[in-house]
Amino acid sequence: MKKIIFATGNADKMKEIREILSDLDAEILSMKEAGIQADIVEDGKTFEENAVIKATAISKLTGEIVLADDSGLEIDYLNKEPGVYSARYMGEHTDYHTKNASLIKRLEGVPDEKRTARFVCAIAAAFPDGRVETVRGTMEGRIGYEEKGENGFGYDPIFFLPEYGCTSAELSMEEKNKISHRGKALQAIKEELR
Repeated sequence: MKKIIFATGNADKMKEIREILSDLDAEILSMKEAGIQADIVEDGKTFEENAVIKATAISKLTGEIVLADDSGLEIDYLNKEPGVYSARYMGEHTDYHTKNASLIKRLEGVPDEKRTARFVCAIAAAFPDGRVETVRGTMEGRIGYEEKGENGFGYDPIFFLPEYGCTSAELSMEEKNKISHRGKALQAIKEELR
């Protein structure tokens, strides 16, 4: 069985990743589980650049296949903010209730059709031979008017999916993994790993 390290410390994200990649014949470890302590500066201008920075740094360190993602929320009305700064929006230690409330407030009075947004996930796979592959997945929706749902994390409670009539935090984990930006990107990277 091969080993794949996913360059993240986010437990919620690891749960999604393991679920989606469960049919790969590989042991999937977080950085912590692999015993890796690394502080990587994500200074890329795109989701892809940040994913590549993380994946290649950890692959060079370990000699293993390493996956890394960079994902975030792009709100069209706010010039695609928070974008690559989604995790650091309003400061690294600001909780998501505060971030979500701020985004809802910034969109006060903005009609539905102008509240379009998407979740973006870029995943990079760095291989021991130095090869790097990247894929991107997106999930389109719009920003709701209040937080709803308990099943997601981050911006999920304000991300409304018109075709489902609910936020991504109101979907079951199984439903979300089928249609989410991360789910689509993980499915695509799975092909590269086979």
